[in-house]
Amino acid sequence: MSYVDGFVLAVPTANKSTYQQHAEYCVDIFREYGMEKLVECWGDDIPEGEVTSFPMAVKLKPDETVVFSWMIWPSKAVRDEAWKKIMEDPRMDPERFEMPFDGKRMMYGGFTVLVES
Repeated sequence: MSYVDGFVLAVPTANKSTYQQHAEYCVDIFREYGMEKLVECWGDDIPEGEVTSFPMAVKLKPDETVVFSWMIWPSKAVRDEAWKKIMEDPRMDPERFEMPFDGKRMMYGGFTVLVES
C-alpha cells in the first residue's frame, strides 16, 4: 500500500513563483528516489479557526499564504530510504538555494493510507 508524506507551511505570498520553481526543481530529484506523485496546493479558501486551523498551525502572517502538499511513495520502506539519499544529495544542499519559506513553521508527517480510491 502507498505511503504519504504530508506538509502544511506558510509561504510569503510574494514568493509564490519562487516556491513553485523550488517545487518543480525538487520533484525530479524526489522521483529519482522513488516518489510516485507530488501535489503542491496554494491556499485559496483557508478559514481562520477559533480553536485550530491551518493559519493558526503555521502562525500565518498577513503577507503569507498557506501551502498544503503531499507526496505519494510506493511504501514506507521506499520513502525512508529515499529521504536518507535525498538529504545527502548535493543538489539539495541548502547552500545552493534559499528556501522560499520559513521551515521552522512547517508541519509534516508520514501517513499510512487507510482508504484509497
